[in-house]
Amino acid sequence: MSKQPIRTDRGPRPIGPYNQGVTLGNLVFVSGMGPLDPQTGQIVGTDVKAQVRQVLANVAAILEAAGSSKEKVLKTTCFLKNMNDFPVFNQEYSNFFGSGSDFPARTTIEAARLPGDILIEIEAIAYK
Repeated sequence: MSKQPIRTDRGPRPIGPYNQGVTLGNLVFVSGMGPLDPQTGQIVGTDVKAQVRQVLANVAAILEAAGSSKEKVLKTTCFLKNMNDFPVFNQEYSNFFGSGSDFPARTTIEAARLPGDILIEIEAIAYK
């Protein structure tokens, strides 16, 4: 079994030496996604609500390219520039993953500075 890179034009291009994600067997590892528009490479939005929505859309695009979906996410790690944005982030995250108790495991931490001074970054582990 060998890892396979995930590449799609529907997600932002990597800005460093990494892949959008990789698969190994039936596992999917999505790299940390920021709020970048896949077409322009520009940051979307100036508030956390808009940025969370774009980040989650990017995560979904990478998952779909790997043959997975948001319903198959097992774990996310979320990095917020400011923990005061947690309530807005949490609401958008909940809207994305749906109601009920079938949410993925999650870690959310405040990060002093994220690339490009973005407000949010999310990575995910899923299955296919």
